[in-house]
Amino acid sequence: MDDELEPVTGVVTLRPRPRDAHKGDFGHVLVVGGSRGMIGAVALAANASLRAGAGLASFAAPAGVQPVIAGLCPCATSFALDADPDGTFAPSAAAQLRQIAEGIDVLAVGPGMAVGPAQRDLVRAALELGKPLVLDADGLNNLAHLDDWPALLAGPAVLTPHPGEFSRLTNQPTAQVQADRVNLAAEAARRWRRGNRPLVCVLKGAATVVTDGRRVYVNATGNPGMATGGTGDVLTGVTAGLLGQGLAPFDAACLAVWCHGRAGDLAAARVGEVSLIATDLLDELPRAMREVAAAH
Repeated sequence: MDDELEPVTGVVTLRPRPRDAHKGDFGHVLVVGGSRGMIGAVALAANASLRAGAGLASFAAPAGVQPVIAGLCPCATSFALDADPDGTFAPSAAAQLRQIAEGIDVLAVGPGMAVGPAQRDLVRAALELGKPLVLDADGLNNLAHLDDWPALLAGPAVLTPHPGEFSRLTNQPTAQVQADRVNLAAEAARRWRRGNRPLVCVLKGAATVVTDGRRVYVNATGNPGMATGGTGDVLTGVTAGLLGQGLAPFDAACLAVWCHGRAGDLAAARVGEVSLIATDLLDELPRAMREVAAAH
């Protein structure tokens, strides 16, 4: 491990809620994504943000799929953005996002978004808004096509790539990434950070790595049953929900990956690793959140 890295072995937890709390105290998360054929990702992320404690969750999706996604997350509000005939975002969607985001505390961008010029404009807008930002999935794949994107980043960010997405962002072969996960993630976090704006890289996989380039946390929860579609979208939502409650990006990311992995372990104990699906994590997140709170 890089001598400059400070190992972190525990996670910070949320403070108890005051008796007179209201939903505005716990953050408003906006999930941006979705396209025809990829509607579940947005719903998983929005529902996960609420399970992680966000006071409010909304999503912004192409108009053609927005009603369908809304049926999968009844506790979230939603925005229908302009769409092209193919069911993806239209070029005008980025300007709409800038207006919507004025009342939002945290953005989670990428689940089910697809890749293209309009999507890149949405990612660019999210970078420039200055809101705490979680980027995952196609948010990262579009990010990889933006020249010098760190210079556009106006606020704190958590990037949650799997090894393939990390490879695209860094132009390093996936096998090389997997051979030196901790050091390469830390190097990337240092390279991407600009000024004092916090930037955290969460390199997913067995023993997920969380690093801001100075500190590193290697997660011990989770199991192979979580290698199934949609589990990353759940992590995106949990991370955004914790950011909305005021945790610093590094602390939010560490707690998110612990709870996400623990929910996966609880789900595997109930249904088995082979049968585990992403919605099982949503079911087990409350118990995982209670466990980590009780331990502290």
